Amino acid sequence: MATHQLVTADYVIIAIHFIITVGVGIWSTFRGNRGTSRGYFLAGRDMSWWLVGMSLYVSNIGSSSFIGLSGAAAANGIAVSCYEFAGLFCILLLTFVFVPIYIGAGVYTMPEYLKKRFGSQRLQVYLAVQSLILFAFTKLSAEIFAGAIIIKETMGWNLYVSVLILLAATALYTVIGGFAAFIYTYALQTVVLMIGAIVLFIISMIDIGGYESMADLYFQAKPNITVANTSCGIPDPNALHIFRPASDSNYPWTGIVFGVNILSAWYFCTDQVLVQRTLAAKNTIHAKGGGILAAYLKILPMFLMVWPGMISRALYKDTVGCADPTICEEVCGNPSGCSNIAYPKLVMNLMPDGLRGLMLAALLAALMSSLTSIFNSGSTLFTIDIWKRIRKNASDRELMIVGRLFVIIFVGFSIVWLPVVGKAQDGQLFNYLQSIASYMGPPVLACFILAIASTRINEKGAFWGLMIGLVLGVARMIADFALGSPVCGEEEYRPAIIANFHYLHYAAFLFGTCLMVTVVVSLLTKPQDPEKLVNLTWHTRTRESHTRNQEKDFKLAEKDTSSVLEHEELSDPGDNDVSMTVDVKTVEAPISSQSIGKRILYFICGITGNKEEQLTQEEQDNIDRKLANLATKEDPFWRRVVNINVVICMGVGTFFIAYFY
Repeated sequence: MATHQLVTADYVIIAIHFIITVGVGIWSTFRGNRGTSRGYFLAGRDMSWWLVGMSLYVSNIGSSSFIGLSGAAAANGIAVSCYEFAGLFCILLLTFVFVPIYIGAGVYTMPEYLKKRFGSQRLQVYLAVQSLILFAFTKLSAEIFAGAIIIKETMGWNLYVSVLILLAATALYTVIGGFAAFIYTYALQTVVLMIGAIVLFIISMIDIGGYESMADLYFQAKPNITVANTSCGIPDPNALHIFRPASDSNYPWTGIVFGVNILSAWYFCTDQVLVQRTLAAKNTIHAKGGGILAAYLKILPMFLMVWPGMISRALYKDTVGCADPTICEEVCGNPSGCSNIAYPKLVMNLMPDGLRGLMLAALLAALMSSLTSIFNSGSTLFTIDIWKRIRKNASDRELMIVGRLFVIIFVGFSIVWLPVVGKAQDGQLFNYLQSIASYMGPPVLACFILAIASTRINEKGAFWGLMIGLVLGVARMIADFALGSPVCGEEEYRPAIIANFHYLHYAAFLFGTCLMVTVVVSLLTKPQDPEKLVNLTWHTRTRESHTRNQEKDFKLAEKDTSSVLEHEELSDPGDNDVSMTVDVKTVEAPISSQSIGKRILYFICGITGNKEEQLTQEEQDNIDRKLANLATKEDPFWRRVVNINVVICMGVGTFFIAYFY
């Protein structure tokens, strides 16, 4: 079947989409409070539950998910959906267990939480640096790689010019608008994504003749040219099952039960990109409501990405399902396989004129959305956890400028990284991402779970747990990528400990090891002062401190905050609509004293050009404490509503797992 080409109607829809997206991003810059660090990094912590839920969902289904999930499904069937169903439960774990602690602690970032919990700058800096490295080599590279595949397969444009245009447009409203631009464009792009993906799902199911026909044709989708005496290119007989034998090379049931849940919990509960969505909520009720919405939406990838991937394999067995390395090299430039082109192949061959442009716009929206979240979260991590260590007395204005400049630097790194991404030879993008997560994520999850669950865990235990995990994880990762993996027809040349120790099993081993090290070291060393753990663990989340210093802080807050703040809006927490807007008193600076260049810079950064009356650290801490206390107060009626809904949501998730067992 010949691949269709884009027509004028397709290009018009794509152009309209870009104009609307950038317009919404710029509009949100004038709507939100982007002139403060809280406004820029957390959208003023004023987002409703539906915005939080949609941004959580779309943050998790960028272009790499469309390409990765459909590609993995084309190669191995529905088992890859285990990550989505595990994500359903882990989103609820985030919003009902972790978020109340994070919001109560009044933090912007995950490294900042470790700093408050353990009083350790080395843990804060270590996690910030590790997160930025992971952003660069997983999230950033994967999204650019996925976007490159989409553009190459659908438009035939020059790869690097296309991605540079996308990066420039994404950076424009990220730099100017900050997190508010990110949230509002996500709301728009969620609608575009859902419409496009649902339309393609319906068309593809009609074209193949329904679920039963899809299953039959998938098992028959053996390419005409195969490698002799191998099983390469032959569909997995367990393709319609999630749980498979423990010896399965792709999705062993033991790895799914233990490894996948560990990776999902790390990703949703400790990853800056995802957690930052919930920290922007008005209060914990809105965060929980958003989590429930996002959890329900996690059911959709099975139908919108996994099944279409299998349909693409069934329809295009000689391209998407190619087995011979030489043929695959000709088809997609990757001798390991071409399953990554499964989704773009469907878009170009099944979607009618006009709708083809809509679907491409949806995929580009996913790419831009994911890049936005990476840029903004990376900026937040660098500014709050690294720059403030270098410049301890940095003003809010300086943080605004540094945060936006870091986005520009991040874009520059993306451009430099393009040639490396273009040469990526991994057969399945999704497996590449999960393998790296298996080596780097479990130690971090172990640290956070113990930090929240137990007051006995101390800084030394957390530090050595992370360090042991880092050594074991990096050692395995280096071995994996140095040795590579054999292509179809090659004999296994890797040591048994690498070839037979699945990365999901290794994730469980690494998690257990780090738990043990952290607990043992903590028990052998001096515990932390309980007064320093108020609002920082599950058991102390509602406890009030009665130390002399904190009593003094509250008195200072009552006495002095009113003279420092010109405006403070904190609505009744019983209304579940806590708007946390705090404006610092300012003094007008003469416009004539500012250069044209400075005026332009201040406009871009959302700075009024006025001189700040700088808050002391003591005053700022008092304000943050008051806001956090209000945000964690929950109306009993709405608490019951979200609790009932979370039980229903977990029941729905359990049903789907059991049905596709």
